[in-house]
Amino acid sequence: MTRRASFELAEKIIPAGKQVSVKIPAVRLYTDTPMDLHVEVFHGVKDGPVMLVCAAVHGDELNGVDICRRLIKKLNPKRLHGTVMVVPIVNVFGFIQQTRYLPDRRDLNRCFPGSDQGTLGSRLAHLFHSQLMCKASHIIDLHTGAIHRSNMPQIRANIKDPVALKMAEAFHVPIILHAKELDGSVRAAASKLGSSAIIYEAGEALRFDQTAIKAGLNGVLNVMKEFGMVQRRGSRVKFEPLVANSSQWVRNENDGVIINRIQLGARVSKGQILGYSASPHGEMEQPIRSPVDGMVIGLSNIPVANEGEALFHIAKISTEQISEAGEIVDSFIEDFDSRVL
Repeated sequence: MTRRASFELAEKIIPAGKQVSVKIPAVRLYTDTPMDLHVEVFHGVKDGPVMLVCAAVHGDELNGVDICRRLIKKLNPKRLHGTVMVVPIVNVFGFIQQTRYLPDRRDLNRCFPGSDQGTLGSRLAHLFHSQLMCKASHIIDLHTGAIHRSNMPQIRANIKDPVALKMAEAFHVPIILHAKELDGSVRAAASKLGSSAIIYEAGEALRFDQTAIKAGLNGVLNVMKEFGMVQRRGSRVKFEPLVANSSQWVRNENDGVIINRIQLGARVSKGQILGYSASPHGEMEQPIRSPVDGMVIGLSNIPVANEGEALFHIAKISTEQISEAGEIVDSFIEDFDSRVL
């Protein structure tokens, strides 16, 4: 049998059936201390896709870091079809400082494909794009909600891309949100390369959420199984994910404290009360109503808000889907609250 050709990354040669840690010099701190982009490469014994799994593009989004850590422990290159590159921490600066951004306050996920002559973010994006993304046929980008915001486990993808839709469906979380590719993002850069990319969103920045982590690890492995990269038992969850073509943030119309009356995953109808905006002095209590039928996929965790601040993120689904959504969310929660991965 002909042995599979080796895989090359940053001048490192990875033979078939091997796992190799690759540290790619990225940039230097003010102190002249070098910073590396650390990649775990699993080069399978048989041909297959080249998958890139990455986390902490926003440095304070930690669930994906632990998903990558657990994934690294599970993969065996001797049983793998294709190649997997795992990058637990892309934005090493933000991770160290426990912040979403780079030291110059730029969002790395708006810097792609970057430039080797640009700003810090542009250079880091260029390195990631030219060394890793250019080699990948499939990309899974792991995220959480921003600081003080929680996201229900969800996939965001361009569902008009049939490969991305297949990845999203295989991931197997309750809802898939069709989301346009924002300029400068990993997904937009991947699309221009001809690769297919999805985003997994779950949990809150600077926090570990065990259900979100277990569901994320299971989802990555499900996608790998769908594309013939690994063999594993099928998911125990028995549902078809809902697909939402759009979403809407509900914003506060008054300054005050927020009395929340809704949870992540809740099904809501147009006009339903989501909570109240109340005066700290007890003089006013204004209801906050849903403008659409849908499912709550994100919410603010801060119980005070100024006028105009985003409070509830609702994926728009049809009236017919709302009753089905309850069973889907209940099945998902029941499975992953007890699962050990």
